[in-house]
Amino acid sequence: MKRTAPKLRKRAGAKAAAAHAPAAHAASFADFDERPLHRCVEGALNAYFDALDGENTCGLFDLVMAEVERPMLTSVMRYVGGNQSRAAEVLGLSRGTLRKKLLQYGLLED
Repeated sequence: MKRTAPKLRKRAGAKAAAAHAPAAHAASFADFDERPLHRCVEGALNAYFDALDGENTCGLFDLVMAEVERPMLTSVMRYVGGNQSRAAEVLGLSRGTLRKKLLQYGLLED
């Protein structure tokens, strides 16, 4: 019996990954960076550590999360036109968690 190569299944996130690929028209933006997000974060962290020049640091996780989470929430809310239910779906969060984060970053009125 001849064995054939197994069919490769697309990862569940393949469609989402394709959505993150640079669009052809995006190159026209002056601040467009073709590097994947993880490379941008890595570069920023390397620059941060270089700037420390050997000094100790603490609370880095919270610092990075605050720097990334707020603009992500802002962008997603703009993308969905302010619809919190849709934003929660896009982010994979419950609507309650989304509201808590929006309040935390001052992106939602009480």
